[in-house]
Amino acid sequence: MKKALLGILSYCLLAPAWAQNTPYSTQMAQSLMHTHQDSIQVKIGKPATWDYEQGLFLKALEQVHQRTGDASYFQYIQKNINSFINEKGDIRTYKFSEFNSDNITTGRLLLSLYQEIGEDKYKIAAEQLRLQISKQPRTKEGGFWHKDRYADQMWLDGLYMLEPFYAEYSRVFHENNWDDIALQFQLMYKNAKDPKTGLLYHAYDHERNQAWASKQTGLSPNFWGRAMGWYAMALVDVLDYFPLQHPKRNMLIKQLNELSAALVKVQDQSTGLWYQLPTLGTQKGNYLEASCANMYVYAFAKGVRKGYLPSSYLAASQKAYNSILEKFITKDAQGYIHLEKTVSVGGLGGSPYRDGSFAYYMSEPLKTDDLKGAGPFIMASLEMEIAKELGIGKGKKVVLDYYFNHEFRKNKQGNMERFHYTWEDRKDSGFQLLGVQTEQLGAKIDSLAQAPTVKNLAGAQVYIIVDPDSQKETAKPNYMRTQDADEIEKWVKAGGTLILLANDTTNCEIPKFNTLAKRFGMEFVGPNLNMVQGKNWHQGTLNISANNPVFKGLKKIYIKEISTIKLSGPAKSLEDLQGYCVMAMAHVGKGKVFALGDPWIYNEYTNNRRIPLEYENFPAAKKLMEWALKP
Repeated sequence: MKKALLGILSYCLLAPAWAQNTPYSTQMAQSLMHTHQDSIQVKIGKPATWDYEQGLFLKALEQVHQRTGDASYFQYIQKNINSFINEKGDIRTYKFSEFNSDNITTGRLLLSLYQEIGEDKYKIAAEQLRLQISKQPRTKEGGFWHKDRYADQMWLDGLYMLEPFYAEYSRVFHENNWDDIALQFQLMYKNAKDPKTGLLYHAYDHERNQAWASKQTGLSPNFWGRAMGWYAMALVDVLDYFPLQHPKRNMLIKQLNELSAALVKVQDQSTGLWYQLPTLGTQKGNYLEASCANMYVYAFAKGVRKGYLPSSYLAASQKAYNSILEKFITKDAQGYIHLEKTVSVGGLGGSPYRDGSFAYYMSEPLKTDDLKGAGPFIMASLEMEIAKELGIGKGKKVVLDYYFNHEFRKNKQGNMERFHYTWEDRKDSGFQLLGVQTEQLGAKIDSLAQAPTVKNLAGAQVYIIVDPDSQKETAKPNYMRTQDADEIEKWVKAGGTLILLANDTTNCEIPKFNTLAKRFGMEFVGPNLNMVQGKNWHQGTLNISANNPVFKGLKKIYIKEISTIKLSGPAKSLEDLQGYCVMAMAHVGKGKVFALGDPWIYNEYTNNRRIPLEYENFPAAKKLMEWALKP
């Protein structure tokens, strides 16, 4: 742990040296990690606690890790979460009896760590939060109270605090909570929406008991910028997990479209930003506020990327983002950037009593680098950075084979689950990071669990086959047959891109796989090279030549126990090792084929948690997908 901490701190201290040429998402992440080197101190002068701001920031760092492949972000997240979770899964400073929806937010990192590492303590801790949800007090309509001490109240904020965790937990542990999750959005939207503007009031009191609540509607008096930001982010994040075929999914997308349209109407015309109270921009004392702008940019840009919103929202996002950089971002003498003008808090009720008036919202102080603004700034920056590359894969689909590679195992719950080189597998054995990279290039990802045919490959631009099963891995493997090779060859000649990733000859079904590979002048053979002993990383080195058309600009990657490739016909070697071809390419008809004798771009070798950073597997995976998606 000491070595990991030293690595994180040294990385942070070096940040300003390269900040000028570094994306804003990374610059802000490094700045905040420098400020919060030991723990995330949300309330200055008070000990760090289990807090939703901590969870928001760590979720942003997780996205930076998935964008960069830099393991220092993962190590920072794990160190922080581990400071709260003991081996029994207890959560330090968390109080179940508060029934505080804010306490659920950081649980998203518990789910991430459990999926990637598999340690039971993260699952046990997440189960405590799930238990809270099951016992959370509800309004008579079934809506979650924001907190136990805020009886019968639903706040926009609470939808972000609770629902993304609830949705991901349901997906990970196969619970059917989708109607209940949808219900929370239905109730909040129905009760908080203003029919004239389409905007959402900050909160409502179902029983009309609060002094701030309208006796007729139960609504709070004003539209608050950040509250609507929480809600918009909740929608785009919950949709990541919500089943595609569920009848309520379109309701969530409809809400996102309606709210986004309403927010654009109150966007400040000159700056593209939003006021603290968005409809009262001309009222004296109102001001342009940072956190809501970052939240809207994130929700708009992600909504466009995922296909929920029309592409026109990118223009609104870009205008706002340009002004965020101009008006809210500053740089200190050390070269670290900071986010200004985030309102510290906004609430209702409590003591001293917050009445939801204009004067109240104007009375809350502004902070620099408040995590409620800086976390969404990282997320918004990532989306704007990703948006520049979406054209590479726009309208295209990448299909991963689940037929020739068809491995299952029994999980800790005793259920059989598919694993090994799948999009869904977040452990070392999966292709989850490759899937993220592919989607960030604008392409859709899919899988094929049936024998490939021209018909069921229709609509796919890229088809990846990895490490076909032998009987050692699957009792009844689906071997490559002549008819399968015929169909795939037709598809390639018609313009498809085929990626063949074998394995060493002792761990892969090679002879029948070659039925396909030989169609393109490639044959996986021995000897196996780069036989790495322990952590002698250098034994797995493959240097990249300067004229490599796929990996141009890279220097070396890590590949161990790789089969060699015998070439003929149209195939050409891209890289040789010890006099043998280990990487090849062929143009066949209108299509192209890439072959390499190892599944080297799965999570274990792209998340950089083990291999040294000098190996460029993560950027190499992205370059491979760029090559595959381009004509």
